[in-house]
Amino acid sequence: MRHRAAQTPDQRRKQALGRGVLAGLATIALLAAVVVVVFGGGGPLCSTREPVLVSVAAAVDVAPAAMRAADRFNQTRTSAGGRCVLVQVTEEPPATVLRTLIGERAGVLRERPDGWIADSSAWIRLARKQGASALPAGQSVVATSPLVFATRSSLARRFAVGRTEMNWRMVFPPTVRGRLRPNENEPDVVRVPDPSLAGAGIATVAAARDVVGAGADADKALTAFVRWAQAGSAPDYRTMLEAVDDRSLWQRPVVIVPEQSVWEHNQRPSPDPVVALHPREGTITLDYPYVVTATDPAVAEASTVFADWLRGTEAQEIVRKAGFRSGDGRLGPISPDPRIPAETPRARASISPDDIDAALQAWSRLAPPTNILVLADTSKHMAGRLDLAMSAARIGLQLFPDSTRMGMWEFADRPRVRVGVGPINEPYEGQQVRRARLNDLTGTLKVRAGQGSALYETVLAGFQEMEGQYREEMNNTLLVITSGRDDGAGLSLPALVKRLREEWTAEEPVQVIVVAFGDGVDRAGLSRITEATNGSLHVAREPGEIIDVFLSALARRLCHPTCS
Repeated sequence: MRHRAAQTPDQRRKQALGRGVLAGLATIALLAAVVVVVFGGGGPLCSTREPVLVSVAAAVDVAPAAMRAADRFNQTRTSAGGRCVLVQVTEEPPATVLRTLIGERAGVLRERPDGWIADSSAWIRLARKQGASALPAGQSVVATSPLVFATRSSLARRFAVGRTEMNWRMVFPPTVRGRLRPNENEPDVVRVPDPSLAGAGIATVAAARDVVGAGADADKALTAFVRWAQAGSAPDYRTMLEAVDDRSLWQRPVVIVPEQSVWEHNQRPSPDPVVALHPREGTITLDYPYVVTATDPAVAEASTVFADWLRGTEAQEIVRKAGFRSGDGRLGPISPDPRIPAETPRARASISPDDIDAALQAWSRLAPPTNILVLADTSKHMAGRLDLAMSAARIGLQLFPDSTRMGMWEFADRPRVRVGVGPINEPYEGQQVRRARLNDLTGTLKVRAGQGSALYETVLAGFQEMEGQYREEMNNTLLVITSGRDDGAGLSLPALVKRLREEWTAEEPVQVIVVAFGDGVDRAGLSRITEATNGSLHVAREPGEIIDVFLSALARRLCHPTCS
């Protein structure tokens, strides 16, 4: 007992991890028995009394193979620094591990892991950029798996008959591809893993960005992709593949997942198994890197020993038996699935690690929900224009997901609160859900005949309202739908611009977006308002233009708050 009392804090932490598996064990003899049970085998695995316990966090899809590899490794009684090494693997989403390593407090693991197997090197690079600078420079790739387009066998045959090849442009909404809806010989939806949770999602964003290129139109297309992808994204590959078999919503679903997840899914018998299809432009291969995350030198050495072992023949056989390709990508699964193409898919060589990192950054800017107040001009200047403006607003409302916070004021000679800012999918004042209430307003607002416009005073009041409603985790916006005229009864344009410049901050940016309707719009004056908040001005004449207007406005998130 005296010997145990002399343990280092790290050793006590590791033993607490072992005790957590079977709560209530308090004696050293029972604790030793737990170590044997937890780390595999029917007999003692270590000859030393104080094994180095290494906890490894592994991404969902690779965790089962990593657990089997750890069990085999533990039976080898490998040592580091004269002490036996025992490894325990747990299944953890990469985003949770990342938050733990960079020191966040919410949504983190109870204990920092000693090793991490992510489902893309992008997570490791992101962790280093966001503060986990202590991570060692190197990492070893445990396994690889190319991205595939997966669907039911019956649908794959239908696509083949229609000569429909899978391609990356399918991840965009039909409108971006020049049509209102998909034709009957192509998927009606291509679902993408959530890029904030899964490496395949990150890679898909990179492919989407690579397809559309650069420039304003490309940013709008990427923004449309993000909005489309958010509605159909799923947290993991298992959920996505299960959705392929669900025929209640989509008739011709396709999902983008790693090849290995198709292999895993097809281990269960099905009358219509899932088929993996390669995109014609080439694909991206996910790597599964192991990085040492331990801070204690002795544990870091033991974690490195396990990382090195994972590159060996025995461990590589385990991952290939689980449907992965080898870490170097040269060897395929040991038991290939006939529904997965045997040939190695062509790589999309134009996508580099830097492109993948930039895509993840783009998603992080475009994906956060919106906190928005809409100001609707009902002054006499909107006569003949209000119906057009509200038709556009009704179309634009459909672009906002349920995670949005939204409100609406109307204004003529003064502002009037019609719906206070709040969650769009919750009731407003105990009555209608906000979205339904806002939709109704777009059809019932009327011009206030004879009343002038207090545009400038209303913009300042709305801006100050959004400053008070500011949400750090959201994009905060004041959207002004107007004729662009002010009748000069109150605040002047120079005074408004001065106040906006004084109150706007890059730390808590609220951007003003103005959508002006009609001819003779004072572009110069309205631009001064939007430029003061790093916002944007758009002039629309047809309701259908509102889709382009909103996508252009949302695309500014890629540079906000420093857009030129």
